[in-house]
Amino acid sequence: DLTKLSLEERERKLEKWIQTEIESPFDLEQGPLFRGKLIRISEEEWVLLCNMHHIISDGWSMEILLQEWMAFYENAIGEKQAELEPLPVQYTDFAQWQREWLKDEVLNQQLAYWKEELSGELPVLMLPMDRPRPPVQTHHGLTHNVLLSRSLLDKLNELSRQEGATLFMTLLASYQSFLARYTGQTDIIVGSPIANRNYREIEGLIGFFVNTLVYRADLSNAPAFQELLSQVRIKALKAYEYQDVPFEKIVEVIQPERNTSYSPIFQTMFTLQNMGQELPELHGRNIEVMES
Repeated sequence: DLTKLSLEERERKLEKWIQTEIESPFDLEQGPLFRGKLIRISEEEWVLLCNMHHIISDGWSMEILLQEWMAFYENAIGEKQAELEPLPVQYTDFAQWQREWLKDEVLNQQLAYWKEELSGELPVLMLPMDRPRPPVQTHHGLTHNVLLSRSLLDKLNELSRQEGATLFMTLLASYQSFLARYTGQTDIIVGSPIANRNYREIEGLIGFFVNTLVYRADLSNAPAFQELLSQVRIKALKAYEYQDVPFEKIVEVIQPERNTSYSPIFQTMFTLQNMGQELPELHGRNIEVMES
């Protein structure tokens, strides 16, 4: 309860708690892998601080969790009966199914595609830098926010429709074109997370399902953007077809050259986050999600 502190002290205390939680490690053997703290800021403002290890959740899971919390909250204050759909399967069912299905011929077929797609020399992305690459990755960086205008987004969606592509494919092609321009390289490899929830039975589960796909673009003949988009579209559809094999298994089979100063296979990722755009309504109460 921080209500007795000054506004400045509340903010300082809250920031300290958040930072402490971020820096507190998880014990994967003993748990817990989910920690929470409810902090009272004022008479009308509360902060629910949650920390989950990625091994038990992903972005899709967080949206499910938020929706269920809101349902139980409304039930607790008597505004609405909490009605959650029964789950047809549990995460352990999915894990067992994946282990039984993704083996032998199926696994070999999936790996064969990725071995061919990632054959030959895997280039290191050489973006122009203002300082030498450190010998060991620090994972320290900054965030730069840019807001796309509605008119630009409409044009991107229209271009996608004209070319028979999704918005993700159009933006990925743009990103790979951008990387080629600023590096002078023509073999551009980008990683991207995928929800990997291909079956309706697992759409409502909380757990780690997300996988990483690899998109490799060839810009050696200076293709026009429509040509590049067509190439990216074909590569993306193929990647979706072979998305079930875990990325770590691909790395294990490909055995790329290792270097502590950069990640193997690709050094940049592209994500189009199209979930969590609208927060549940709380009948006059405001809710805001903050990520740290």
